[in-house]
Amino acid sequence: MPTMTPVKISDSEWEIMRVIWTKQAVTAQEIIEILKPAIDWKPATIKTLLGRLVKKEAIYPEQAGKKYIYHPAISEDESVRSATENLFSHICAKRIGKTIAELIDEAELTAEDVELIKERLEQKVSVAEIKCNCIPGQCECSHHQL
Repeated sequence: MPTMTPVKISDSEWEIMRVIWTKQAVTAQEIIEILKPAIDWKPATIKTLLGRLVKKEAIYPEQAGKKYIYHPAISEDESVRSATENLFSHICAKRIGKTIAELIDEAELTAEDVELIKERLEQKVSVAEIKCNCIPGQCECSHHQL
């Protein structure tokens, strides 16, 4: 059962995790075959990434004869949420709204996605002001003008 503890994973590890989250139980060979058309990685590269993910406790192996079957140990939803929080922690709090708007502009969305976003915006309670969370010199807001 996936844990809710966030784990930092690299872009390459995300590719492996996407397969494992989708399949829920998959061998290294199956991952190699699934990723082969899109990513030109050697089998050793995928096995190295699997080893890193096991070490990080993002996945867990189950031995089945001479093979291992890999299962997710972390939740995809929580991992995406953690990555989003990490992104937002690296930008000025005053830019988060603009960043969300830019993400919406760039994303392909279904009608259902658009409706969900509208519903969430209608429910969102706004605040009068957002305080800058940057160290002086990290942004250009009036809070940091010298």
